[in-house]
Amino acid sequence: MDPLTVKVITKAATKVVTDEESRNRLLIIVLAPVIGILVLAAMILQILTMPFDSLGDAFFDDELSYVVEMRADTDFTQLTDRDSVDWQENYGVNFDGTVLTGGETEVVYYNQFDSRWADIMYGTSSSISEGGCGPTSLAIIVSTLTGVNHDPVQMAEWSVRNGHRCEGNGSYHSIIPEGAKAFGLKVEGCGPNDYMKIAAALSEGKLVGALMSKGHFTKGGHYIVLRGITTDEKILVADPGSKKRSDMEWDFDIILQEARRGAGAGGPFWIVSS
Repeated sequence: MDPLTVKVITKAATKVVTDEESRNRLLIIVLAPVIGILVLAAMILQILTMPFDSLGDAFFDDELSYVVEMRADTDFTQLTDRDSVDWQENYGVNFDGTVLTGGETEVVYYNQFDSRWADIMYGTSSSISEGGCGPTSLAIIVSTLTGVNHDPVQMAEWSVRNGHRCEGNGSYHSIIPEGAKAFGLKVEGCGPNDYMKIAAALSEGKLVGALMSKGHFTKGGHYIVLRGITTDEKILVADPGSKKRSDMEWDFDIILQEARRGAGAGGPFWIVSS
């Protein structure tokens, strides 16, 4: 083969190799961000679905506590179904001036479906009626214990402004303890095993914020306020989603069993006092 032919073949081969390398580099540049996003999404999905007893193998101290809080805050939706009994019974009713009695403390009652604010937005993804049980429960607690009325609209605005709104869901579990502290109240977190402490607090006129899971109060997640205890140890509640349930007496066992296991921010119960 003559030198000229060899030169031509070599040049052509080099061009092919160079073009292929360029294509590969371009492909890597294009695909890298896509692959990164997919991997990140897969990791988040794995974290959110991983059994709690396996979390310790994947994370260390501070990281683990952060992930547990994230899962706790987003695990159960607090959004209300428009076809629910609560919606049908309470939406559009005006509860102005309603107070709840029977416990040691007379409680200022607010309902998230109240006509005065039912359709006002809580953040950007849903209204107070749809996802506002958190700020409405906070409004009940703060208004009762401070003697100054703060309605659900004010508490919803406070929640958004201070990072306690969980868009697309409801409220982060921090809304009750941090909200109460922000308005000068004392807060102590409790678990379901602290029932003696909860009972004593209620008998002393303190209020207890509670985060409930599936059961008598909700199909997902829902904030209510425990407002008293009777002589036969029945629990009185202020349920921001139901005036009917707020007028009932409840077995203590139902409250304890249906409280949100694995709640964040020291919950699922928060004893609040002035």
